[in-house]
Amino acid sequence: MKIIVPMAGMGKRMRPHTLSTPKPLLPVAGKPIVQKIIEDLEKVCGNDIEEVAFIIGPAFGAEVEKKLIEIAEKLGAKGSIYYQHEALGTAHAIMCAKESLDGNVLVVFADTLFKADFVLDRTQDGIIWVQKVDDPSPFGVVKVNSDNHITDFVEKPKSFVSDLAIIGIYYFKDGHYLRTELQYLLDNDIKEKGEFQLTNALENMKNKGTNFVPGQVTEWLDCGNKNSTVYTNSRILHFMNEANEKLIDESVLLENAQLIPPCFIGKNVKIIRSVVGPFASIGDDCTIENSVVGNCIIQNNTTIKNAVIDNAMIGSNVDYIGQTKDLSIGDFSAIQ
Repeated sequence: MKIIVPMAGMGKRMRPHTLSTPKPLLPVAGKPIVQKIIEDLEKVCGNDIEEVAFIIGPAFGAEVEKKLIEIAEKLGAKGSIYYQHEALGTAHAIMCAKESLDGNVLVVFADTLFKADFVLDRTQDGIIWVQKVDDPSPFGVVKVNSDNHITDFVEKPKSFVSDLAIIGIYYFKDGHYLRTELQYLLDNDIKEKGEFQLTNALENMKNKGTNFVPGQVTEWLDCGNKNSTVYTNSRILHFMNEANEKLIDESVLLENAQLIPPCFIGKNVKIIRSVVGPFASIGDDCTIENSVVGNCIIQNNTTIKNAVIDNAMIGSNVDYIGQTKDLSIGDFSAIQ
């Protein structure tokens, strides 16, 4: 099994956090988003992941590439790095890793976290994971027949077609066949809404006899903006707490402090005369003093004093001394 992870986008809706850290490497419940995705997929498809191919922007840098390779190697897989130099659509992004498109392939876009209780059925030609949504217009959607086979793929419909939104996880039994169909789009300049769309390749494959079926997840979690990422953090902490996973490092120092679970507390954190939680993720080497901190993501080496924090994302190397705010503060900030 090979996993293809397109993640070259700039993450503009997550600024200022993505000015210094690519969005897939932002932490949720103590782990980078992309690492959590890959680990969840390992649970779904088994422990025989051969390769994880990351498609990134050329400006991400050597440190990011090193982290991504480490994520793959922790699963016993080869890590590969490919570059997308222009944002030309989902089909173009996947084709940037064309050398890795063979055999069983999972394609997962790196802002899709999920909760699922199933084992991947590799006998299927293809599986497209979907979720019912109230407003399908921002998504690619599918239509299914009475046999639960996908009959149509529609990209961002202007009028109602279906409420089954494609969530960004795809299984292909034959990765080389997918590569051939994607190459056809590029060679013939077949675009939709100005971009090369994966849904066009899926439609062509279906018309040639490939049988696609919908996959279902228990919960689909978005990391598209600050508010949705904070909410996703709370849900992941809830799942981890239910599974009795370790959330608080033994090095945490508590002085007249209260922790309200679930919350994640990283290494060498000091919590002094404060209440932390529920649904707070605190990175390594942070100090929380005289504060109430909940429903938030705070990255590494940050100090919070005399504050009430809720619905917040705060980056690394921040000093915040202040008052109640709905916050989105980037790295290397100082607010007093």
